[in-house]
Amino acid sequence: MNDKKKEANEENDLDLFRQSVADARPLKSQNTVQHSAPHTKPPLKQRQYQKNEGLTPACALSDEYQVEEVGIADELFFSRPGLQHRAVKKLRRGQFSCSAALDLHGMVVTEARQALVEFIHESRKHNARYVRIVHGKGYGSSSRQPILKNRLNNWLRQIDDVLAFCSAQPQDGGTGAVYLLLKRDDHAQ
Repeated sequence: MNDKKKEANEENDLDLFRQSVADARPLKSQNTVQHSAPHTKPPLKQRQYQKNEGLTPACALSDEYQVEEVGIADELFFSRPGLQHRAVKKLRRGQFSCSAALDLHGMVVTEARQALVEFIHESRKHNARYVRIVHGKGYGSSSRQPILKNRLNNWLRQIDDVLAFCSAQPQDGGTGAVYLLLKRDDHAQ
């Protein structure tokens, strides 16, 4: 296209634009912005601690995370993308040496959440890669539903240090417990 035609097309485009916005009126300017809710950050000391320790604080684990509810007999399974199939297979078969275990029986949700975060932190600190958590099946709950099992299924997916988890083998608690595969801690003592 030569320069004269290109200039003519650009001029036509500009004229069309001016015609289409001829009725437009400027909005009233406002000097303030309305926020729906204040945005707050954790205190600097807490943020620095989390950054240094690589921790997920218990208060950061959301109960609103959308995971399908499971029943007493349902098996749990989660694996992060890119994890080797062999490692997942070994985890599901319980073919590893369990380095640590946590029993959440009898705990209320807030206690269980805090215990989980501390357990994973301590496990990583001691370079425990394969661990087990007993959450129970829910027979003792007033609703006869697995409350901690569902919460754990939700929380573990939110913790970056958890590479995979699945329901345990029957001899280790079956659908009332999970095996976890944790990230390696390059700074373990």
